[in-house]
Amino acid sequence: MQSHKQEKVDIVRGHRYSPSISKALSSLTCFFRFASFPGLSSKPIMEKKQSDTKKKMAPKLGTYKYKWLNIIPRKFKAKELDPPQDLKEAFFKFSGDRQYMSSDQLLRFLVEHQGEVDCTLSDSEQIIQKVLQLRNGDQCGEQQGLMLHEFIHFLFHDDWNAPLKSEVHQDMDGPLSHFFIYTGHNSYLTGNQLTSNSSHKPIKEALERGVRVIELDLWPSAKDYIKVVHGRTLTTPVPLTKCLECIKEYAFVKSDYPVIITLEDHLTTDLQAKFAEVATQIFGEVLFYPQTDCFTEFPSPESLKRKIILSTKPPKECHRSDSIKDGSSSPDMQNGSESSEDESWGKEALISRNGSDEDQEDINACDHKSQESAPEYKRLITIHGGKLKGHLKDTLKCDGKVKRLSLSEQKLKKACESHGADIVRFTQENILRIYPKGTRVQSTNFKPHKGWMYGAQMVAFNMQGHGKELWLMQGMFRANGGCGYVKKPEFLMEKQSHDEEFDPKRELRLKKTLKVKVYMGDGWSSDFSPTHFDKASPPDFYTKVQIVGVPADSVKKRTKEIMDNWSPVWNQEFEFRLTVPELALLRIIVKDKDQGKDDFAGQTCLPVSELRPGFRSFPLYDKKGKMYSSVRLLMQFKFD
Repeated sequence: MQSHKQEKVDIVRGHRYSPSISKALSSLTCFFRFASFPGLSSKPIMEKKQSDTKKKMAPKLGTYKYKWLNIIPRKFKAKELDPPQDLKEAFFKFSGDRQYMSSDQLLRFLVEHQGEVDCTLSDSEQIIQKVLQLRNGDQCGEQQGLMLHEFIHFLFHDDWNAPLKSEVHQDMDGPLSHFFIYTGHNSYLTGNQLTSNSSHKPIKEALERGVRVIELDLWPSAKDYIKVVHGRTLTTPVPLTKCLECIKEYAFVKSDYPVIITLEDHLTTDLQAKFAEVATQIFGEVLFYPQTDCFTEFPSPESLKRKIILSTKPPKECHRSDSIKDGSSSPDMQNGSESSEDESWGKEALISRNGSDEDQEDINACDHKSQESAPEYKRLITIHGGKLKGHLKDTLKCDGKVKRLSLSEQKLKKACESHGADIVRFTQENILRIYPKGTRVQSTNFKPHKGWMYGAQMVAFNMQGHGKELWLMQGMFRANGGCGYVKKPEFLMEKQSHDEEFDPKRELRLKKTLKVKVYMGDGWSSDFSPTHFDKASPPDFYTKVQIVGVPADSVKKRTKEIMDNWSPVWNQEFEFRLTVPELALLRIIVKDKDQGKDDFAGQTCLPVSELRPGFRSFPLYDKKGKMYSSVRLLMQFKFD
């Protein structure tokens, strides 16, 4: 028998299979070699090593041993669970009530039930061949189809039965203002906003996860160097060159679509010229040079593929001030503070003024001896930052030149109360960036829908600040192949009369009903120790299913607990009535019921607008957003 590696290569090289099919078939090799679902009465997995003909068998149903009160022994045998009725009915429907599902029957299931309209008979034949080889080894014999338990194991394979498309499928030719963009805040910080270290490593991690907007705070350093640091705090700096080199290396490992660097600039004219020199040298041809001082419409993500672009306020907007209150600041420097505009907004007093997050967001410092800053620096700015000038309504007026405006989450909340329609209109052509309030010292985040509901493209998050809000951000940008750009709904892009602009607070009509059936889960026994959840017994898992979106759509539901079982079968259906499915996210959390606080057992978040109907399997993630190796859920999605 060929090695699994050679089998994988043979399938991928087959010219008759589409790239997506080859990818899924190749992934089956990895999946079925290591997957073991003890609750599904599975046959052992057998494989042959090149250097050893001895067959290895996967663990059979076992016994879990515990001690009650650390004294009395207890044994729990892994249960052979009966598959949910829906899965059995689907198997026998498409197999013609036979014991085996043939390749043509599997093809009909994939096309009619799962919506895989591009599948061919060759694809289904290869799927069956691969499943049987990896499930049974040389003992597959003349078997020409999948038995029920093999069919269910196949459904648990999320590369083939994933809930979302894995490739970019939205129209990427519209202007940047037509997209929600995966955006980071203070991207260089490793921890809290006051005392943590600055480093290039958080930038690397963000880019590897698909973040497309990186924020750098630029300050003067000794010997005419530039450092990246959260000003007026105890955070340690990192050299600018390290950050830029990191961005160059990792910008396009996850996505080919443009990386935007937003700069909070506290540099003298000479250092602005120095920045332009360093950025040009490091980025080379990858750096985008705009052909105009001001755009009347932003370029598209498609036209900017594999380009790095810069966004900051043009230097000419600097104005005089005494000095920048920083240990390394120069008496020749001036602070382009926005405090006067902030005060006109009735800005709340801060518990702690951490750096530039509140009254210094997106400012430029310039040499008071020269109001005209370095032209080589100015030429690099693609997305011009704007300033609050007087009343917000005036600032939000479109003047023919597109720009980016930044508001704190607090200002956005105030603005939406009286200027919601103006904000929606502004974001149809311009870019709005929302950043966390200054009191979020521990790098926490806010509910991202506060910005998305009004069309804000850049909802800036602390990517190192783990929590439920960040799960929502990660869920939104699993859409569109995870490329970091998600097309906004039509009602946030199309111009309407003032009274007809989208208002999430208005009573809206029902658009869709989503039915979610939670079947079963598995993999915890592989990813966790036997006593991780309970020292005296197996876990009692339950699943929470929640819609997060506009206020009218947000609702929480949950399954019953399945007692003492590592492979729970819930088999429960929930119905969600949605008025704005385009902005809805399905948040799923599994927990272990306990006498005190319930134990966390995994989470994921999925964009409702991209859910694929049918039986769908998907992995769960830990609290930090890292995917578990084995934990999977199997559900069904239907839309009415």
